Amino acid sequence: MTEGIKRVTFPCLPEDLRDLRAGERVLLSGILYTARDAAHKRMAEILQRGESLPVDLQGQALYYAGPAPARPGHVIGPIGPTTSGRMDPHTPAMLDQGVLGLIGKGRRSPEVRRSLVEHGAVYFGATGGAAALLCGSVRKASVAAFEDLATEAIRCLEVEDFPLVVLIDSQGNDLYEEGPARYRR
Repeated sequence: MTEGIKRVTFPCLPEDLRDLRAGERVLLSGILYTARDAAHKRMAEILQRGESLPVDLQGQALYYAGPAPARPGHVIGPIGPTTSGRMDPHTPAMLDQGVLGLIGKGRRSPEVRRSLVEHGAVYFGATGGAAALLCGSVRKASVAAFEDLATEAIRCLEVEDFPLVVLIDSQGNDLYEEGPARYRR
């Protein structure tokens, strides 16, 4: 039942995302890094000091999520998206570091939309409320940085067929604006 669904693998290059359009469904495989509020704040502080980040974000995707504890025999616990707008103050700096995919839920600021276009990056939406289902796509998980932040530590996830929707494509088309306009016709 994957007809009409596009496939994307991270890490990637901007040209790998160029043909994606707002509203399209995507199955993402490869590597995702989780990073929520505390991790973004810490990364911003590191960059402000002129230091290197503890993970190489070139061509990578950031998933705004912090997993719940894993049940016995599972790789990771439920891992649903958090509201992306809280990361907006730090997002242009992350895109400057080479991030090409952002995953969360909710609208983004005009500054983030401009920065996505500037970098050829894409903002994907993960379905909120489906955290237990989303963790089924995670094959491996490990803490990559900031272990002291517990659930907000940066984790490296290896995923297969992680279901997403393109919310803002690399041309700046925004499903939150275009979707309602389509249904008003």
